[in-house]
Amino acid sequence: MTTTATSRKTPVKAAAASFMGSAVEYYDFFLFGSAAALIFPTVFFPSGDDAALVMSFATFGFAYIARPVGAVILGHFGDRIGRQKVLMFTLLLMGISTFIIGCLPGFAQIGWFAPALLVVCRLLQGLSAAGEQAGASSLTLEHAPENRRSFFTSWTLTGTQGGQILAALIFIPVVALPDDIKFSWGWRVPFWLSAVVVVVAFFIRRSLHETPEFETAKATGQIARMPLVPLLRDHWRDVLRVICCAFIAAVSTVFGNLALAYGTEQGLAQSMTLWLVVVANIVALGTQPLFGVLADRIGRKPVFIYGALSSAAFMPFYMLSMGAGNAFVTFALAILTFSCGYAAANAVWPSFYGEMFSTRVRFSGMAIGTQLGFLMAGFAPSIVAALGGVEEGGWVVISLFTAVIAVIASVSALTARETKDVPTARLGVAAEERVPVTA
Repeated sequence: MTTTATSRKTPVKAAAASFMGSAVEYYDFFLFGSAAALIFPTVFFPSGDDAALVMSFATFGFAYIARPVGAVILGHFGDRIGRQKVLMFTLLLMGISTFIIGCLPGFAQIGWFAPALLVVCRLLQGLSAAGEQAGASSLTLEHAPENRRSFFTSWTLTGTQGGQILAALIFIPVVALPDDIKFSWGWRVPFWLSAVVVVVAFFIRRSLHETPEFETAKATGQIARMPLVPLLRDHWRDVLRVICCAFIAAVSTVFGNLALAYGTEQGLAQSMTLWLVVVANIVALGTQPLFGVLADRIGRKPVFIYGALSSAAFMPFYMLSMGAGNAFVTFALAILTFSCGYAAANAVWPSFYGEMFSTRVRFSGMAIGTQLGFLMAGFAPSIVAALGGVEEGGWVVISLFTAVIAVIASVSALTARETKDVPTARLGVAAEERVPVTA
């Protein structure tokens, strides 16, 4: 096989490895979110009332506390020793912590130690997730052709949707079980199954070599000893910009987690609320790569801003439809809100954020910026639930919350440079040289 042929196949292989790794990571991550809405209030807390639901959603949010810490640690090593090695570690850490969750005793057995152990496992999940998307996006971006970076990096987040689909599909038969089975051992099975999918992804990901950009930086002595120093010195504006843009991820947790509880409160069957997530994510598997192609043609900023503002515009209609009794309309609005709205921002952010930074600090910049911004996403369900978002009329709270974060993300995106025509080797160099980047 010629060198040209090999290089031509590398972007596809990198995108496939990122897709599979993200699918496994976020199968585990979203599995916890579904269980936090439907299972954990009964199993890990003393009562199944609204207070237990708020506490359960809080355990979901604890992962987002660990994620900034993990971002600093994993970002450092990702920029020092390489993207691929760190991604192998994050995959194993997520799989082990998820499997252990399936083995934990409940509140009836060990009292408050049960939610405490659940939080510990959730923190380990957060440490793992802190490096996954930033590492996979950096790796795919640096393997991709310069005129198709947004398309190839979109597969990292498309893998995230695949993981959410798998988690929801496996959880649908669980919620249909009789309560005595569901709340005893039935809910544990999906967590145990994570061991299987981790093994599959491990063998796929380990065959992918390090990126040419990183190898070049390493060979020419451009690897920073402490990547955090040049990151905060030269790219602090971009880090702040990514933090604010990353608020838009709260749309995903509101849609995929909080809406499960709100829909149930409105009289929808638990299985139907899960099917809403499944169908919307299945459609997003097709729309996200298309949004990636569009961003390669017209730019990252307009596609990202459209995704942020449209998801906020559609959200109140989706929430209202849950109590209207028309399943077709609810499914259509779920697709419109998530697959045709939020999916645009979700598909584009790996290239949009990653292209703000140079190779020597890209992993750290993306990891730290996104994980600080994702704190909003992590605690969105518990914040909105505490404000009455799962009660009668809660659609107003949910809609206003979504609108506020969408505006913040859009205004932040407007301040960014457009990078679709900047060569990969020149990405982020302007901030370090203090001169304008030219194509």
